[in-house]
Amino acid sequence: MLKADQGEANNLDGRELAIGIVQARFNADITDALAEACLAELAALGVQDRHITHVQVPGALEVPVALKAMADSDDFDALIALGCIIRGETYHFELVANESGAGVTRVSLDHQIPIANAILTVENQAQADARKLDKGRDAARVAVEMANLMDELT
Repeated sequence: MLKADQGEANNLDGRELAIGIVQARFNADITDALAEACLAELAALGVQDRHITHVQVPGALEVPVALKAMADSDDFDALIALGCIIRGETYHFELVANESGAGVTRVSLDHQIPIANAILTVENQAQADARKLDKGRDAARVAVEMANLMDELT
């Protein structure tokens, strides 16, 4: 029986992992910073550059279809979704936030592949700026930990 350590990250060794990243270009000042922080953390966790595939799509709604293509390839141990949705004056914020999140989850469950969802959903630019580096690093850590956990479970 597997037992997880309460409150502590499990296996964060990324040396043997292949990771796919899908980055939305919309709000590029934020998503570029998310990607930089994510890539730096993946390197710190031992994921080799040659085992990272990083693609960009126009916006958050396009992230799930690119994730699905990566998942379909069976070339990756985990995937990462990067994006930033900032609330505007219309219902569009809710639509994009809900549908992109549901799409990411659907791909993960349908393919049984871990996807670290770092698509920020924030009220304003200041909130996005405050979260971009931590969320980028967190996404890398989640992807590596979950890839290793799934390897143990399957």
